[in-house]
Amino acid sequence: MNDLIIVGGGPAGVAGGVYAARKRLKTLLVAEEIGGQSVVSEGIENWIGATKLSGGELAKSFEAQLEALAGAPGSTLELALGERAAKLERAASGFRLATQSGKTFDTHAVLIASGAGRRKLEVPGAEQFENKGLTYCASCDGPLFAGMDVAVVGGGNAGFETALQLLAYCKSVTLIHRHKEFKADPVTVEKAKAHANMHLLPNAEPVEVVGEQFVTGLKYKERDSKEVQLLPVAGIFVEAGVVPNTDFAKDLLALDAVGRIAVDAKSQRASVEGVWAAGDATDELYHQNNIAAGDGVKALEDIYLWLKKR
Repeated sequence: MNDLIIVGGGPAGVAGGVYAARKRLKTLLVAEEIGGQSVVSEGIENWIGATKLSGGELAKSFEAQLEALAGAPGSTLELALGERAAKLERAASGFRLATQSGKTFDTHAVLIASGAGRRKLEVPGAEQFENKGLTYCASCDGPLFAGMDVAVVGGGNAGFETALQLLAYCKSVTLIHRHKEFKADPVTVEKAKAHANMHLLPNAEPVEVVGEQFVTGLKYKERDSKEVQLLPVAGIFVEAGVVPNTDFAKDLLALDAVGRIAVDAKSQRASVEGVWAAGDATDELYHQNNIAAGDGVKALEDIYLWLKKR
């Protein structure tokens, strides 16, 4: 029987795991992989304590710290990597977590730090041309479009960071955002604007992905004039936000309209006694690596006190 199960291997889950180990709670950390969404980032410049590092480097540091704690003499931390949560439900002495591989684990308390996945582009042609010019991972597929014209869908930090990455080898990058104002940090926007091959299309939204065997263009609508234009591109990189990975807990916890876990901001407690949540799986107002890690720590402080009062 575990004191605590942590679901997720991003900043929130890893921070929770580190603090749980230090507090000697019998803890099982369940995650498909370690790193979180930033694992695909080429350069992270706002992780506190590091001037700049890649998402892969951050993930390796997370995993190294967890493995060191789990392997220490007398450790109370156990790792179950390569496991995806399938169902969280009440059990006689607390909660039971089932994974998609068919394993089950029992625990007194749960910290959900399962993060979020990328939101798909839902327009005609998007599904047809996925992996045929339309992609959700610039780090994975960007180099395939060297010397070509490409588009980025999304005006947040992720969209502009993707554009900056692509500008290193693409002929041109056009960023499309459905609002007049960009959501990205001003310093990131200015950095992108400084490139001669960077083009911005605010207040426009994609309406169709076109092509033959592969993508040849993206149709978009200007929201003021309602006119539909064709942007000739060979590649489309989608950074349209995320969807929380919370399906495994939807029958147990209160979720908001988009599936995020409702939490008490002071303690990270969810709607059911004995369950906490942190990071991108929650209705936290701001979603960033540093904030997720802090919320994971906050949750562990509250979990520790809750368990000791049982």
